[in-house]
Amino acid sequence: MARRRRGPEAEVDPFYDMLFNMLIAFVFCFIVALLAMNPKALKAGDIPAKAEYIITVSWPDMNPNDIDAWGQDPGGNLVWFRAREAGLMHLDRDDRGLANDSIVVNNKSIVNPLNQEVITLRGFAPGEYSFNAHYYDSKDGQPVEVTVSVVKVNPRAEVVYYGTATLARKGDEVTLVRFTVLPDGSANNINTLPKQLVQRM
Repeated sequence: MARRRRGPEAEVDPFYDMLFNMLIAFVFCFIVALLAMNPKALKAGDIPAKAEYIITVSWPDMNPNDIDAWGQDPGGNLVWFRAREAGLMHLDRDDRGLANDSIVVNNKSIVNPLNQEVITLRGFAPGEYSFNAHYYDSKDGQPVEVTVSVVKVNPRAEVVYYGTATLARKGDEVTLVRFTVLPDGSANNINTLPKQLVQRM
């Protein structure tokens, strides 16, 4: 009995099967990725994080000393490293000089040289805001020059104030900037008149 020959259309090639299965897997992964990229709608009560003002207190890179930023709002609320949220103010970064500024990667120590503390106003109440620097701890006994910048973020970034001050020794406190926020969100009456904020413990 003669064997029937199969035509080319009857042949099954495993390469085509594998290619087809890969195409199906790729389409499935693409659909999953599209679903994952779709942002979830905000739940009721969720408030998107934003800032109206950003106050940055910085001192020289690689300086080992610990400078703390303090802020007070019109209601008398104080923000500092032990009260990182007060009213609408938030201490977003507490820097301790060179302490805790290094990580080990592949047995090599990597040091972040930047020294800065950042306070944000996530909203504003009309009235006076005050921001001070406190020389919390000294590792070398040297004076530290501190800079402050106040940036109004909305509706566009605008530098409201930039200044410097010197802290001579551990324990010193200096008023970096005071300003009044008006009902429309603008700042005026910018000054550096001394005002003590640091709570002596």
